[in-house]
Amino acid sequence: MTIAELLESVRRVEVRTNRLVNDTMVGAYLSHFKGRGMDFEELREYIPGDEVRDIDWNVTYRMGRPFVKRFREERELGLILAIDISASSAFGSLRRSKREFATEIAGTLAISAARSSDKVALLLFTDQVELFLPPRKGRRHILRLIREMLFFEPKHQGTDIPATLAFLNHILHRRSIIFLLTDFLHSFGPAAPRRGAGRDIVQEIGLTNARHDLICLHLHDPREEELPPAGLLTVEDSETGELLEVDSGRPAVRTRYAQVNAERLAELERALRRAGVDTLRFSTAEPFAQGLQWFFETRRGRRRG
Repeated sequence: MTIAELLESVRRVEVRTNRLVNDTMVGAYLSHFKGRGMDFEELREYIPGDEVRDIDWNVTYRMGRPFVKRFREERELGLILAIDISASSAFGSLRRSKREFATEIAGTLAISAARSSDKVALLLFTDQVELFLPPRKGRRHILRLIREMLFFEPKHQGTDIPATLAFLNHILHRRSIIFLLTDFLHSFGPAAPRRGAGRDIVQEIGLTNARHDLICLHLHDPREEELPPAGLLTVEDSETGELLEVDSGRPAVRTRYAQVNAERLAELERALRRAGVDTLRFSTAEPFAQGLQWFFETRRGRRRG
């Protein structure tokens, strides 16, 4: 690809995501996230009218009278886009791959954050942290992020979400908003690696969500849910290279394929609910902007209620 073609691809994504921000995301990002970033300011005795949820129960217990924590609102927030670029992200049975789909979603979030004068960072990962661009502002920075989302060539093929989140927990010293964009294919179900020592994915997601504001965006392709009746197929696991021959012409095979996937999704949903993290599931076959807007508005209403 020539430099001109590369720039044109980046420009197309910028135009498309700008349009989405203008048409459906106006105010959604700002109204949801502003005021979420807080720095601790002081601890003082409770005064009637203070929020009960601000009471520090440990100090209250020790002192024998109620104390509350006071926070100072940050003027700027840090938005971290953590995108899975493992081999499975290159799959796409329709007009776009999961990685291209992730780029559109992440680009929309990045431009929304930039409109609110917030800094945006990018982390691309496989089973290693492949690239980390620290939080910055400005259109040039956003275009750089989009370019890397589209064209960065990973050195590895696998997926390690716990290691990625552990990296972020180590380098982020201020509370941030983290969007994790992944297909979760090699994190749950039969293909998931069995870990010995160290935290598993649920523990790491829970820890990250306690320190930051973690939102999981589960991206999937329709072909991952069911097989077409196309006869004998050779299916390759893009991350491990394992090959498997299946006769998709047999109804029993297609039923079993759909059943295994449904069980994997159910396990994933239970695990994320157990970790207490908000999750959105997007299909590459469907628009995503209205889903994001609905999510922001729902969370805003939940906080007020």
